[in-house]
Amino acid sequence: MKMIYESGTGEVVEKKSRFIANVFQVMNEEQAVSYINNMKKQYYDARHNCSAYVCGDHNEIQKFSDDGEPSGTAGKPIMDIIISQEIHNCLIVVTRYFGGTLLGTGGLIRAYQAASKEGLENAKIVEVIDGIMALIDIDYNHVGKVQYICADMGINIYKSEYAENVHMEVLMEKDIYMEFSHKLTESFSGNVNISETFDQKFCKSTENEIILMKNCE
Repeated sequence: MKMIYESGTGEVVEKKSRFIANVFQVMNEEQAVSYINNMKKQYYDARHNCSAYVCGDHNEIQKFSDDGEPSGTAGKPIMDIIISQEIHNCLIVVTRYFGGTLLGTGGLIRAYQAASKEGLENAKIVEVIDGIMALIDIDYNHVGKVQYICADMGINIYKSEYAENVHMEVLMEKDIYMEFSHKLTESFSGNVNISETFDQKFCKSTENEIILMKNCE
């Protein structure tokens, strides 16, 4: 499942009409409606503020608005972009400043979809994955080696506490945990302790950054 981690904006110009897309993460309808109202206030002088949003793990809620554009030329095309890119809990509002030239049905659809794509490209999108949080206790002399292994395998060191030993919380995709555990055991001849592991839902960015699910919402 993919979702918005950081909002994004995009703009296209078609025959002097400006189409400005704003992309948001929304977890419920109330939040979506609030963002839409805020966009209408921000762009109060625009001709149209068209929108589409989906909410729920299975897109149970899907709503869109043409906001005065000809039926089917704005809200539904925006929704089609969200669905085609398989993004959940997402709102896109596309504001149009009319440039004086009618675009026709096909032109409007293309412009609203192009702006929506541009907005999504400028947003930060993450994928929800099955992961493991592992708690590691190591000697101070081994910290550098563990950091190297984590960096090499794309594992996120979420937290480090320095006491008698070093306690690390590391986040990784579930399917690499066994390889990681084997590497630690092999590298330190058993002189490293993975005290606990927890199944987690994580968010993975396009830069392969692992983020706690609670920080994605």
